[in-house]
Amino acid sequence: MGDGSNKADEEAEPVRRKLSPTALRALAEAEARRDEYYEREAAMPKEIGGRGGHEPGRYGDWEIKGLTSDF
Repeated sequence: MGDGSNKADEEAEPVRRKLSPTALRALAEAEARRDEYYEREAAMPKEIGGRGGHEPGRYGDWEIKGLTSDF
C-alpha cells in the first residue's frame, strides 16, 4: 500500500504498441470500404413501410413481431 504506485493511473492509460505498416494499411482499407458502403447505402431509395434496420438476408435472420427465424 505504501509503495507509492497508483493502480488507477496505470489502468487509465493502456499500453499501446506500434502497429506495423501492413496493419495500418489494412485499417485504412477497411475504413475506405466502410465509407464506400455508407455512401452507397445513403444513395439508395428509402423504403416506405418497410421493417427498418439492416437487410435480413445479409445478416442471416428475419424478425417479424418478435419471432426470429434463421435461414
